[in-house]
Amino acid sequence: MADEPPVKINKAGEEKVDWRKWKAKKKEEKRRRKESRLIQQLEKQKQKKEEENQQQIPQEQKESKGRAYTLSVALPGSVMDNAQSPELRTYLAGQIARACAVFCVDEVVIFDEHGEDTKSVEGEFKGVGKKGQACVQLARILQYLECPQYLRKSFFPKHQDLQFAGLLNPLDSPHHMRMDEEAEFREGVVLDRPSKQGKGSFVNCGMMKEVQIDKQLQAGLRVTVQLNKSQNKESKVRKGAVVAPHVPRTEGGLYWGYSVRLASCLSAVFTECPYKEGYDLTVGTSERGKSADEISLSPFKHMLVVFGGVQGLEASVDADDNLDVTDPSVLFDLYLNTCPVQGSRTIRTEEAILISLSGLRPKIAAVFPEVSKG
Repeated sequence: MADEPPVKINKAGEEKVDWRKWKAKKKEEKRRRKESRLIQQLEKQKQKKEEENQQQIPQEQKESKGRAYTLSVALPGSVMDNAQSPELRTYLAGQIARACAVFCVDEVVIFDEHGEDTKSVEGEFKGVGKKGQACVQLARILQYLECPQYLRKSFFPKHQDLQFAGLLNPLDSPHHMRMDEEAEFREGVVLDRPSKQGKGSFVNCGMMKEVQIDKQLQAGLRVTVQLNKSQNKESKVRKGAVVAPHVPRTEGGLYWGYSVRLASCLSAVFTECPYKEGYDLTVGTSERGKSADEISLSPFKHMLVVFGGVQGLEASVDADDNLDVTDPSVLFDLYLNTCPVQGSRTIRTEEAILISLSGLRPKIAAVFPEVSKG
């Protein structure tokens, strides 16, 4: 029922409608309704914007299918001395490379148990023999296998360490491209070829055509190139941009091979970490450790799994003058036995890598379920 208009009593004592008050009242009601509608509109716009933002977040997450974390593996070069011939030493290195590639290892650290203090694979060495230079030999073979086939002639001249590398199984990683394979990223080598002023260098990316990048770089460098998708395929050269080596992993979600680092001792594995934040989750493996079946992993950015040699991590700790401890477990966040109730007295390091990474894989997937689904 509509409100009755206000009345007033005149001098004669008669009731009359007070139109002035009625109009003021109606005007006030109209103003309030207008304010209410405006507030409702603003609330609807705000709600709509929030819904759009909520829809945009999963879409961005879906588009960003990269892997933010890294997985590193460390082992002593002395494992090579466990093989009885040059051919078997080479094959042992191939097994380690295959295991690392299968489980998407981003960094392989080879540390020395005997104080050789070797930090480079450059120079002339004795080659793959029965003994000696184990760290260098293992590092060289691992680097050779990780390098795409079309780049090996540019980076690996003939060397005795690689005498039997042709017999090894290929890693067949995503960055080992075929010539006619279309991909967003490729590995390449900068060519010693002049380019016009203001134009970038030419790169051999293992394709029918060379790629011209966006920067002038020194010839002989290995680079990761992001190819221009919108380019005319009929042009003489392809266009691309140089990106950091981690971009295919962090943005594309691709496994882009591993880097190899030499460490002079066990402690140098930790102190010379290439990541600014260091390793925030370290795992040591030993038959004296806690069963890996009973643990779960905490969130991490950079994970390191360390394997011992023939005599275990205890021998590596004893040989390291920088460490004042005798128990290796104090060096790690987790000290795990990844194969409880083993049927053999010993597990070889190349076997331990496969067993351990296989056991840790579902635990890593539990921490990063979106990566494991991809």
